Amino acid sequence: MQESPQTVDVAVVGAGIAGLTAAALLADAGLQVVLLESHHQSGGCAGTFRRRLWTFDVGATQVAGLEPGGIHQRLFQHFGQPCPKASPLDPGCVVDLGDGQPPVQLWRDPERWQNERLRQFPGSERFWQWCAALHRANWGFASRDPVLPPRNAWDLRQLLGALGPANLASGLLSTATIGDLLRWSGCGNDHRLRRFLDLQLRLYSQENADRTAALYGATVLAMAQEPLGLWHLDGSMQSLSTALETALQQAGGDLRLRHRLQRLERQQHHWQLSVDAAGSSLQLRARDVVLTVPPQGLETLLADPLPQGYRRRLQHLPEPSGALVFYGAVERDRLPQGCPSHLQRDWNDPGSLFVSVSQDGDGRAPAGQATVIASVFTPARPWFTAALDDRDARSAHKATLLGGIQRGLEGLLGVAPEAWLHAELATPRAFAHWCGRPWGFVGGLGQHPSWFGPFGLASRTPLQGLWLCGDAIYPGEGTAGVSLSALMASRQLLASRGQNLSLRCDPAAQTLA
Repeated sequence: MQESPQTVDVAVVGAGIAGLTAAALLADAGLQVVLLESHHQSGGCAGTFRRRLWTFDVGATQVAGLEPGGIHQRLFQHFGQPCPKASPLDPGCVVDLGDGQPPVQLWRDPERWQNERLRQFPGSERFWQWCAALHRANWGFASRDPVLPPRNAWDLRQLLGALGPANLASGLLSTATIGDLLRWSGCGNDHRLRRFLDLQLRLYSQENADRTAALYGATVLAMAQEPLGLWHLDGSMQSLSTALETALQQAGGDLRLRHRLQRLERQQHHWQLSVDAAGSSLQLRARDVVLTVPPQGLETLLADPLPQGYRRRLQHLPEPSGALVFYGAVERDRLPQGCPSHLQRDWNDPGSLFVSVSQDGDGRAPAGQATVIASVFTPARPWFTAALDDRDARSAHKATLLGGIQRGLEGLLGVAPEAWLHAELATPRAFAHWCGRPWGFVGGLGQHPSWFGPFGLASRTPLQGLWLCGDAIYPGEGTAGVSLSALMASRQLLASRGQNLSLRCDPAAQTLA
């Protein structure tokens, strides 16, 4: 006789940073929450894996939002536990434009960064002043926890309550791009500045300067400086997931690893979830479901057809990129003296490199060694064509790409290919398999004006009790962005049950652990 399905208040699907955050918030609010994760550990693209002596961060290698008032600091204060231990990155990144000139260093101190950009990009200060004004307006708006885009009266009230006079003015630029700001400020012909912006924005918005929304890009370009900042976690990126797991456990939530959602069906008053639980079948019932999977995979999970208009919207979503990621280990004395933790290099074989180097004693490598991670954006779908289904053909293609990345790293770090103690390459196929990302997509939708903020995909779906959060939902990708989206979806869900969620924060206690 088949057992009756377990009934819970909320099922959250995907234990990346967004899913862990949403599950912990909802459990803390008193709901019975089950968090389903297909992998054997949490973290998703912000997780880790081990190879012999080394620990590698899967995708994300730096964190924003740990500063006082930042989203992660607010969340952990709300949960009554310290933030994971971390050190601020200074510089946040060093960008080699490959033009023979000194690399651009994104200093943490705002005055030092101003002097750096004046030296690197003379005549550009009007552009940076405009970006700073937009960032101040955006940051005040985001700190008031708006709901975007609004889909009912409650959403609209939250949005209007977050607006200030500066947002009404900056809203006039809702269709503008960073490229527009460049031209309007008289910097449209500064090709070196444009290349720098293209490299930086591509990391966080999936778009270049001409296609990144000005309201989004202005804040991205300020993330490395105080009072914000980028942070390097002690141990590994997994420490953020572990801390959120602790918050979930303390709130009574239930994390179930190796549980993959197979089917989602709407019944009269609840959702029925069919789950593969490590090879056996499991049925769950939940009044609400929070999905953190990329929306491109939503239709394949649903037993019933989507509403026609919503289906068309999902089908016309811009396609995210995939990633090639090099994971290497090297003797530390092979690296340049004073090597920064994060670097970028303008490179075309196979593409521009974003490089993360472990710090001495941070737990990622034995003493005297370092891990090096280099990522390159790449079209995702070609990795799933018949031509690359053949293992030998795929291995040969990977070897060619690996060689190109190693040559780029040799120019950037001076590490010859034979000096690597370990070297491997992950492709979109690996991200599809291990992280459950359709086609191996990484990042969100691309922060073009037509997909950002009020024009983006809503966390509130047209299906009753089905909510979305993650990097495809406002405000976008990165650990801070997906946590903000999880907070927004959790507030909406609780409001639909007549409950209010406001983060418990004592300003006097806003300090890092």
